[in-house]
Amino acid sequence: MDRQEVSDALWERIEPHLPGKAGDPGRTGRDNRLFVEAVLWLARSGAHWRVLPKEFGRWHTVYQRFNRWCRNGVWERLFAALSDDADFEYILVDSTIVRAHQHSAGAPKKRSIRRSVEAHALGRSKGGLSTKIHAATDALGNPIRFLLTGGERNDITQIEGLLDGLQARHVLADKGYDGQRAMDAIAASGAKPVVPRRRTTAQWRSFDSHLYKERNLIERFFNKIKHFRRIATRYDKLARNYAGFLNLVAAIKCAA
Repeated sequence: MDRQEVSDALWERIEPHLPGKAGDPGRTGRDNRLFVEAVLWLARSGAHWRVLPKEFGRWHTVYQRFNRWCRNGVWERLFAALSDDADFEYILVDSTIVRAHQHSAGAPKKRSIRRSVEAHALGRSKGGLSTKIHAATDALGNPIRFLLTGGERNDITQIEGLLDGLQARHVLADKGYDGQRAMDAIAASGAKPVVPRRRTTAQWRSFDSHLYKERNLIERFFNKIKHFRRIATRYDKLARNYAGFLNLVAAIKCAA
């Protein structure tokens, strides 16, 4: 097959964490590798589901399986399994805006916590409909955690969720996190802040400008995942499905 995203070495790391293996409860998965290749092709190209090449199988069958894996948290567990060897010398936090395509709006509204989460992950900012990816990476620039919000949400509002349960010596972030809320969350994690002060910040604090230069690693990570067009632009109506693509791509980057 010409369209190949997954090498043999990479597949050896991915395969044990996917459902449908012999011995797993339920039905055995039919060619998990071809299915993952199909999802990665869609992530890379940003193409519509209906134009999925026939060599990957019927597009609707692939979509239904992808949707089911998103609903069951398979991609999140894959990402967690492949990102468990983090270097916690320091943590980098930042966010990036993702433009939402017009087709990503209009998901049916239901009264549920899950639908509430979906709604909060698609908002209207100055550039129109958008989603914001809030991320934390380790000292090597490898992803540890993601949170999705509407594009209009302030970065500092997600700091507690990004750092919850993580411990490091330092937390590196830009001026968007210069506020008492972020300082309290960083202190609660047992880390020291490496965050430049705004001119309007009254309280003085020490700042390691040399260590702060490492913050470029999280910017480089965002650039890498945005090589996948379906990450750079949100086409999916459901936040959980967009997060499915995001978790798969991040897992691939961790394992590569």
